Amino acid sequence: MSSTKADRKAADDAASWLFNVVTSVGIILVNKALMATYGFSFATTLTGLHFATTTLLTVVLRWLGYIQPSHLPLPDLLKFVLFANCSIVGMNVSLMWNSVGFYQIAKLSMIPVSCFLEVVLDNVRYSRDTKLSILVVLLGVAVCTVTDVSVNAKGFIAAVIAVWSTSLQQYYVHFLQRRYSLGSFNLLGHTAPAQAASLLLVGPFLDYWLTNNRVDSYAYSITSILAYQRTYRGFEPMLDYDKTMKRATHLFILLSCSIAVGTNLSQFICIGRFSAVSFQVLGHMKTILVLILGFILFGKEGLNLHVVIGMIIAVIGMIWYGNASSKPGGKERRSLSMNGIKPQKHDGLPESTEVDEKV
Repeated sequence: MSSTKADRKAADDAASWLFNVVTSVGIILVNKALMATYGFSFATTLTGLHFATTTLLTVVLRWLGYIQPSHLPLPDLLKFVLFANCSIVGMNVSLMWNSVGFYQIAKLSMIPVSCFLEVVLDNVRYSRDTKLSILVVLLGVAVCTVTDVSVNAKGFIAAVIAVWSTSLQQYYVHFLQRRYSLGSFNLLGHTAPAQAASLLLVGPFLDYWLTNNRVDSYAYSITSILAYQRTYRGFEPMLDYDKTMKRATHLFILLSCSIAVGTNLSQFICIGRFSAVSFQVLGHMKTILVLILGFILFGKEGLNLHVVIGMIIAVIGMIWYGNASSKPGGKERRSLSMNGIKPQKHDGLPESTEVDEKV
């Protein structure tokens, strides 16, 4: 590969990752404000709205000619939607049934599960340094995020489903793009409508089960209204404030859906260019950014010493992983068990597919 191509590829990889970080952190902060401030706690239905908005974008792009006709067999599409929806539902249920500490441990376990899938399905081999760097990342993020740890039987089952379905969904993104030569837009054009339809159908019932509140009867908290009147000494009538709250909620839902389009697209781009494991490892950088921005914007939980130490350890591990996996033999696919895929080598983080350049 010439130096010009290598430079361009590195720039594209950096831009893809930055796009994913900005949109992922942005949607977390917007959703936190939407749910904590405005009480819209219907996470599964909101995710369905995200994919419905993404579907509209793919329809427009297809009409404009930016998405070319492509084929994805129905069995593969159904398997992907099953993994993706189980991931969304499993994460929501795991967060509800488990302590925050165990929820974070479950999220950390996605990296070894993703490694296992790559070793078994793609015959990937990791060097000792690569393995150790992953352990350092896990240790750093654990120090940052894991607090109390308690577990129960149903919470453990929900966490297992969430971890395996998420890891399979991320692996399957990479697999489908390679097997069927699908760009990120093309794959999203196939999967987003199916996910939107299924989540909007199941979401209201699941959210009612999780929150004991109905989406269609969503109301604004009288506590919030009274708090507003105490703060502003009743200068604004309750009815006008209610309308203001409704407008703000609608604005945040629209903003959440808009950012989600970029989040969904950037996830497909990054997993296509890198690998599921690299995506998970670097993904913990978003956890650190969310902690920092949450402290700056919401200010409820300070950055104490052990959180700062954990961040430093995690960043060191990420840098080490990048260097270790980019060395010869650091992370290498020796042969592939999947049908019809040519062997490829993992040259560190920027394992790129040329598919995205065709979109």
